Amino acid sequence: MSGLAVLYFLLLQTGVHTFGIFKGESLSHQVITERAILNVTMQVCRSLALSEGRDFPSPPQPFTPSSVAAACGASKSLKSFIETIQRIQKKNWETDIHYALSARRHCDNEQLTEGKKLITDGLSDVKASIKQQNFVSATSSLGRILHTLQDFYSHSNWVEIGNQFPNTNLIRASAHIENIAAKNRATCRNYNGADCSNNILEDILNNKILTSGYFNVNPFSKPSGKCSHGGFLDSTSLIKPRGGINKDTLESSHGSLHRPAANMAIAATSELLEDVRSAAGDREFLEMMGLFKGKPLCFVVDTTGSMGDDIATVKDVTASIIDSKLGTQDEPSVYVLVPFGDPVNIFVFQSFGPLIRTTDPGFKTYINSLHPNGGGDAPEMSLSGLQLALTGAPPNSEIFIFTDAPAKDIHLRNPVIALIEQTKSVVNFMITNVFGFRRRRQAEENQQQSVRMARADSQLYRDLAQASGGQAVEVSKSQLLKAINILTESTSSSLVTLLQVARNPGKAENFTFSVDESVRNLTIYITGSNVDFTLINPSGVVQNYVRPTGSSIISSQTVGNLQTVKLLTLVGVWEIGIVSRNSYSLKVVGESSIDFLFDFIEKSDGPFGGFDVIDNRPTAGGSSLLVTLIGSDVATVTEVTLVESSGSGQVNGTVGQGEGEYVVHFDRIPSVEFVVLVKGQNNNGFSRASSGIFQRQSTTSLRASGLTVTVDELDTVLEPGTPQSIPFSVMTTGEGGSFTIQATNDQGLNLNYKTSLLLDAGGSANGTVNKAPTNTPSGTVITLTIEAVAPGGSDTNYAVLHLTVLPTVTDFTPPVCKRLSLQSNCSKNCKQSMWEVSVQVTDGVNGTGVDSVSLREGSGTLNTSMAADNTTLVSYVASCCSPDVQLVAVDQVGNVEICSYSCFASCSLRVDNSVFAFLVFTFLKLSL
Repeated sequence: MSGLAVLYFLLLQTGVHTFGIFKGESLSHQVITERAILNVTMQVCRSLALSEGRDFPSPPQPFTPSSVAAACGASKSLKSFIETIQRIQKKNWETDIHYALSARRHCDNEQLTEGKKLITDGLSDVKASIKQQNFVSATSSLGRILHTLQDFYSHSNWVEIGNQFPNTNLIRASAHIENIAAKNRATCRNYNGADCSNNILEDILNNKILTSGYFNVNPFSKPSGKCSHGGFLDSTSLIKPRGGINKDTLESSHGSLHRPAANMAIAATSELLEDVRSAAGDREFLEMMGLFKGKPLCFVVDTTGSMGDDIATVKDVTASIIDSKLGTQDEPSVYVLVPFGDPVNIFVFQSFGPLIRTTDPGFKTYINSLHPNGGGDAPEMSLSGLQLALTGAPPNSEIFIFTDAPAKDIHLRNPVIALIEQTKSVVNFMITNVFGFRRRRQAEENQQQSVRMARADSQLYRDLAQASGGQAVEVSKSQLLKAINILTESTSSSLVTLLQVARNPGKAENFTFSVDESVRNLTIYITGSNVDFTLINPSGVVQNYVRPTGSSIISSQTVGNLQTVKLLTLVGVWEIGIVSRNSYSLKVVGESSIDFLFDFIEKSDGPFGGFDVIDNRPTAGGSSLLVTLIGSDVATVTEVTLVESSGSGQVNGTVGQGEGEYVVHFDRIPSVEFVVLVKGQNNNGFSRASSGIFQRQSTTSLRASGLTVTVDELDTVLEPGTPQSIPFSVMTTGEGGSFTIQATNDQGLNLNYKTSLLLDAGGSANGTVNKAPTNTPSGTVITLTIEAVAPGGSDTNYAVLHLTVLPTVTDFTPPVCKRLSLQSNCSKNCKQSMWEVSVQVTDGVNGTGVDSVSLREGSGTLNTSMAADNTTLVSYVASCCSPDVQLVAVDQVGNVEICSYSCFASCSLRVDNSVFAFLVFTFLKLSL
């Protein structure tokens, strides 16, 4: 078979021991997860709309990410929404790839209690990460526990014993799973011929005893009389009692119950997501899911003594953006600030952070609190600040770093590039003044040397900007305001890149780019000194830097080494010629709903094959991409090319047919940095006219590697003060020798590890990183980057692991709501009457305390206060036209209680999660 055909076969084989992870007639883990996410997200957006007095027109079934994003008023963030869904799905299916024989992770071998503990421990991890706004870590943990939760309904006999609703106890740490079969109790008989449907013993069914199938490659690992999982990879099903009970697919041993089990899994997933939503809050839940309006606004600011003018500019720009975008579709979704400076002395080395992240426009207060101070020698901790921003800001952020000094922490260059590749964030450097003359302490005879140093220092920033698809803008302090205003003019989250190139040294070269009808606000950015351009529009009209206005150009500006040209959005193929002997970068962007996501994939080395997503750099040689096209139901991908970032070389891929998702195979990967270029048709494919061709390019430069660095994600939770070893492995396909190891983290914590590993040619070696976090707040995510460098520095690769600091949770009891009073004077004319309810919320003697009380439903006014006995008092006042209210009480560790009251009721009504599960499950039965 061809490479592409082999890959398709692998995709179809993946997930043979579970619900499955790829599309087909059976409902896979991907489908189950996405349906639940879309259902709950719709409910969150509906609840927010109603609480704000807005109508909420629900889109038709079946929901899609596009229709849900539109209904939530966040169409521009469709890409980040889909990316979040895919991250959850990916971590879900990785459980099959990496932990196929872990019985507790699949609720196999009757390890139901152990599986439940994984779910509840993971749920605590998710809630703690959300509380610290570490949404990538939260959604990654969420994906892992959803796999175990969903497998419970396929691998156990929960459906066979007649249950109609999900098992709510699976997500309650204080509850127990009852009636699990004893280890010595027989549960199955031999199947009759080809039919396994009646192989569970009658006394197990009649007494509602819980069991699950045994799964192993060793046929003799199954105890006598126990059920098997079943399927051709399960050797235990060959030993009496033969057969299996799994409901993973329509063709499984109990395939006739596949859809009931899958629907139950969707309802259970929805129930767990509702619990996460309640603990997080509606707006935080949507932020976690990547649904927001504008893109994040992230500033990394040098606060040393010479930066006074720059800091004043940052304050002005922040105020301008907030004031002009507030309440619009382009209002920044989140504000991030990271200050950095110079270490105070040799004993206080860390001089960066803390990271401030908020959705509150009051972010201006944090910016205004910045003041220039200190700074000894010229180099500063700029890369440490950038590293913290890359781990704390959402993926695909645009980060602006302000400095007038070179980096002191240049050892972080490669870890920062690794994080840029991981997050696909764009980094723009706003550089003021010549580095060598910052404090003018050098003697006159050293000036020439200082200029050479300045050029080398600025090259590091240019390299990082190019790696991320950003700009390295060099201006005077008086020009900074104009430059940053140009770059922050658009805060739209629907910005796409049509073309991006860099040349060092520069040369005369022509480039083309296609503009389709969906593109708006077409803009060209050029950075570099003495760079001339000539522009030819689709009609053949020529314009250049000498005549920067005309029929194609709306406006142009030049400040420092930055040129920008705003173009009329003329559909068709454009050509731009660049003439310069100096290094330069060229970037063409616009706003469009059509965009793409991609992942490199490879054949899994797990026991059951399938495919795996490559988390770091693709392997040198042949490889494949999984491309997801978003933003159009009629557009199709026709070409995918790997284009050298700084050269003209490219590698064309073979595109497999798909609907929204395409598998693209490459016979080789470029040996230098490259980007992904996608072209296609946006006119139903009936015409090959240029107006129907779209072109999109990834911003982040990637590179191939002959090294592989892997790290075990089995346990990503760190307990404060408890030493923990993180194992990793390094493998090379090339020469052997001593490989340099560097482990870094974004929290400035000390790490212990061997700085080198000896590898044979084509061999591998294992190592560990040791850490015991102390005095670190619960929920803090430590981003650990482990880098391996081949002898001579000829090749590098890395692994990135997100570790959550979480003390052992002992509080599993939700808060308690007690109604103190309910008063109303409601009449037939509800607009003229009001009602009020007073509630006391407590968390018990051994509880962690009430963290928040929020409004789930109701359009009245909610007020909370703390009583003398540390209980929370809640007062809610509303018009009688809004007769119902739902309060969400959450304690410090995320236990949730939902309390409902009505001015027509005489007592409070406690709404249990099982009621929600019942409603969701009933809805799913009707819709499917």
